[in-house]
Amino acid sequence: MSDLYDYRDGGKSKYKSRFIIVAAVFALGAVFVLFHFIYLTVNPPAEENIAPPRTIPERGAILDRNGRLLAFHTNLGNIKVWKPDVKNAEAVGLKLAPLLGIPADEILNRINNSPADFLYLKKEVEDETVREIETLIRNREIPGVGIEQIAGRIYPEKRIAGQIVGFVGGDEHKGLEGIEYAFEADLAPANQNGNQVVLTIDANVQYILEDIGRRVYRESQAEAVMLLAMDPRTGEMLGSASLPDFDPNDIRSSDEISRMNRPAIWAYEPGSVFKIYSLAALLDSGSVGQNSTFLCNGHYERVTARGERIVIGCLSAHGQVTPRDIITYSCNAGAAYASDRMDAGSFYARLRDFGFGSRTGVGTQGENTGILSPADRWSERSKPTIAMGQEISVSALQMLQAATAIANDGILVPPKVVSRIIGRNGKTIRNFESGPARRVLSAETARAMRSYMVDVTSESGTGWRANVEDLSLAVKTGTAQITDPRAGRYSDTDYIASCIALLPAESPSLVLYLAIIAPKGEFLGGRIAAPPVREAAEALANYLGIPRGRNPQISHPGQIALPPIDIPRVDDRVPDFSGYSKRQILPLLLRDDLMIEMEGDGWVRGQEPPPGTRLEQGMTIRLMLD
Repeated sequence: MSDLYDYRDGGKSKYKSRFIIVAAVFALGAVFVLFHFIYLTVNPPAEENIAPPRTIPERGAILDRNGRLLAFHTNLGNIKVWKPDVKNAEAVGLKLAPLLGIPADEILNRINNSPADFLYLKKEVEDETVREIETLIRNREIPGVGIEQIAGRIYPEKRIAGQIVGFVGGDEHKGLEGIEYAFEADLAPANQNGNQVVLTIDANVQYILEDIGRRVYRESQAEAVMLLAMDPRTGEMLGSASLPDFDPNDIRSSDEISRMNRPAIWAYEPGSVFKIYSLAALLDSGSVGQNSTFLCNGHYERVTARGERIVIGCLSAHGQVTPRDIITYSCNAGAAYASDRMDAGSFYARLRDFGFGSRTGVGTQGENTGILSPADRWSERSKPTIAMGQEISVSALQMLQAATAIANDGILVPPKVVSRIIGRNGKTIRNFESGPARRVLSAETARAMRSYMVDVTSESGTGWRANVEDLSLAVKTGTAQITDPRAGRYSDTDYIASCIALLPAESPSLVLYLAIIAPKGEFLGGRIAAPPVREAAEALANYLGIPRGRNPQISHPGQIALPPIDIPRVDDRVPDFSGYSKRQILPLLLRDDLMIEMEGDGWVRGQEPPPGTRLEQGMTIRLMLD
């Protein structure tokens, strides 16, 4: 009886034992159900082993200005294996080896030697291969193999504009750098397909710049090379090469240096190219006249009120020099003496007007402001040193932006790299304009500076190697020492060789800027930077259709006189703007009695109101260009 009933605890032990047995059965059942669920989730039956396309929306494409794809969405797949279902690992290896590009023996070893039952054979397999593997799965030729659908990104032009376009990554497939990062909200809005981002970059221009830049990078054994092209009339960046570079399709093979968008985020002392801005500021203020002269005996020398002796060396003893000579011969002493004619505060304000010391607003991730210290923090030697391009740090984008003021007869136009956003319905939902244009120089000063820069390409100028016989170029070369942070002074061996060109000189539609960072051997800008700029000018003039062979030279002594730009005459009637270029219409933007709105670039193809409409005070005229 004691085995059946325990009188001491009122029979509770008997019921307790039964409860434990029943609970154990339920627990085992729960474990089985859970195991079965996990098993089927990881490795469902053959027909279900191909995961249906996930509901991840398609990321929008990135295109160049002509609609050429620079980045687009694709479907990829992760190839997985559930070992308990693998009937013949050797057969799996033989079937998948040619598709995955993995030796059959390696696939066999990975399956047999994996410590876990679940493993990935390969991730991010392209869609075409995934479809072939899907067929094998449906035919039950590779039991135990499954596909996990994921979103992918393809950069069909590979390295072209890689630092600008950027790349995506992570499990959430988000933009990590470049346009992919900066326009994440447009490219991948929450729970819906993305919009397309259209750049101002021309892939063909970018290819030309990268091809030339890569050769310079290789031959000079430089630390880095930047070669940029911009339309100064609109601020549109046409190309921005930065070497070393990388292929966004293969992030694992890149490093932080190769992914760096140097033109936007790296600041450096510009050297003598900066003289076109410092001299323009001095001329425009009236502190210096076109016929002012300064004596260069091989150096600049001044003794301060406190008895400090300041000496700045020059490349040569140039004798009596005018502002034209200072630019033509790149005279350090002349630039320094000229700066003595203006007080520090006014000089600082003029350089700030050019955009130095602040971001251009191009919209690029991590853009650098550069360094232009306030005048009250300058030493006695700061002003003459800055005038020749040292003791100031700039970005390549800032140098291009400032050049637009000289190219556009005094009107500065900020750069831009994104043109517009196209919605999922194919219609433009947002246009991007350059920042507000502003006048920073008189037209006379800007034209004078361009004429000086034309002389730089003469036989006596520092940029004669940039000369193109049938194309007038306004050029300035530069060479700057690089600061050695370890020594706290300028390096004795590392320099930046640079060259800027505006073409055609009389009415620029293109600005080119090249900077070669720490080249080995020859380092003077006139010798190693001017020739590649000439090559780029010739190639891009042909591609962009810049007129050649009839560009009048504007270099001559004394004052200059250029023929006025032909602009539409506006009186009491709205004129016919058909066929006029954006460049020709720009002067009308300065009028305060009417509003001009322009859509697109190129030449006018339509207008509102129509020609002949009576003109009223404050009327808005809308022009459509293409």
